[in-house]
Amino acid sequence: MPDLVITEEELEDGVVLLEASGFLDAYTYVELEEKIHQLIDRECYRIIVQLDKLTYMSSAGAGVFIGANQMTKDAGGKLVILNPTENVYEVFKLLGLTQIFSFAKSLENAKKALKN
Repeated sequence: MPDLVITEEELEDGVVLLEASGFLDAYTYVELEEKIHQLIDRECYRIIVQLDKLTYMSSAGAGVFIGANQMTKDAGGKLVILNPTENVYEVFKLLGLTQIFSFAKSLENAKKALKN
């Protein structure tokens, strides 16, 4: 079974960059969900999630982003999805989620989106 690898980098102004690579599915979604909950518990509410190395995402994986988006908004922050692969973006699209999330093609644009 393919794995999910998550890395975390703290950027300036309290922004956290998570990079998810591999498979985000019914078996691995808990790893990302727990990582995001840890950030919220640390009062990190401005999160960029880079998905350019995520090769697969199921609806269970998309559910993580729905919950994270709501948690960050409730705390006065924001979640931005950075450069998802075509396959992953298609899942967001098929589930009707492209209007709910902020997407960016570059880190600079993702940082700007956090301010809006």
